[in-house]
Amino acid sequence: MKWGGRRHIALGLLAASLLGCFRAAVMQAQQPEEASVVQHIDAAVQARFENTLGYTVTEHYAVFRNKDLVNPAAEMTVKTTYRKETGKSYEILSQSGSEIIQRLVLRVILDNEQRINLPGNREGSWITSANYQMKLKPGETQQMDGRDCNVLDISPHRKAPNLLLGTLWVDAKDGSIVEIQGTASASASVFTGPTEMMRQYSNLNGYAMATHARAVSNSFLFGQTVVTIDYRDYQVQLRPGG
Repeated sequence: MKWGGRRHIALGLLAASLLGCFRAAVMQAQQPEEASVVQHIDAAVQARFENTLGYTVTEHYAVFRNKDLVNPAAEMTVKTTYRKETGKSYEILSQSGSEIIQRLVLRVILDNEQRINLPGNREGSWITSANYQMKLKPGETQQMDGRDCNVLDISPHRKAPNLLLGTLWVDAKDGSIVEIQGTASASASVFTGPTEMMRQYSNLNGYAMATHARAVSNSFLFGQTVVTIDYRDYQVQLRPGG
């Protein structure tokens, strides 16, 4: 090969290398700093707590068994009332299907939610850096429900049925939670394996409020159980100026 040809190839390789470096620099510049993203998440969760004095929401629970995701084995509609000073309380509006599942699954879920939302307990289930190790995934933001989101791998600092090992999507603008999904870091019962969970949120009055949740567990007694929760008709009371 003549010198001119080798020179042409060398210049081409140099140009490709410089272009690759440029693209990497651009991607790095577009990638937000992990510490800043985590601080944004913590601030959004704290602001929601401080400014939300209370709310009511209608929650519809459906339990599906043995891979039948069409016909619920049990259903329950609940009016949930949250008060900052006392936590959550429930009023069952309607229920149908298996009474055993209502008692052993749905009422247990309500009791657990009430317990973990008591003052003094609730901070332990917040999606913040106090409870989770958060690692920002490399790359640009992802679209989730029409919102640009930062994506983080999350790992709880301790094992608990309500703390997940998985993935978190947060709004890139305000740090509010958009979706979380993963596996519970501890089983809720000795009769069940780890539960796969997800929860989606919408921005309501500037703060993240749950809109849909799903949990899948397996048991040698009951087989596969899928629980879905849909949230609607929020009525939120905010702190003046919040």
